[in-house]
Amino acid sequence: MAALLAAQGLDVVGVDVSQGMLAVAREAHPDIRFDEGLLTALPFAKGSLGGVVCWYSIIHTPPEHLHEVFAELKRVLKTGGHLLLAFQAGNADRVQRPDAYGTGISLTSYRHSPDAVITSLCDAGWQMNTRAVREPELANESTPQAFILARNTGPGR
Repeated sequence: MAALLAAQGLDVVGVDVSQGMLAVAREAHPDIRFDEGLLTALPFAKGSLGGVVCWYSIIHTPPEHLHEVFAELKRVLKTGGHLLLAFQAGNADRVQRPDAYGTGISLTSYRHSPDAVITSLCDAGWQMNTRAVREPELANESTPQAFILARNTGPGR
């Protein structure tokens, strides 16, 4: 996603919590900046970003912590800026993988309810623009996929 946006002439910064994933991203896209950070503590100043894309970024966030993520995204996004979210849809289903992708590492992900995500966004002061949910289409998809576009309306309600 970062490469597609950068190809359109946008100034793109990727963020990940994993040093390993950052190394992979930097090697694959040497012309794009990648920083370490958490969705609840992003390495950006207040109102410094024009848009945010969270492409399957919230799948490891428990539903009860989404409000923290959405407050932090609102903090770093300019008033009027847009947030694009993509995530695996479900009913707050917790998926535990004891040996994720053959790595020996345990990994927990969540299939968030689109309605609950929208409620959490609205509670954080976001304005909803668009919501779409589609059935699995790709070989690696086993669950519906959700996409939400929201707008930062400025300081909290």
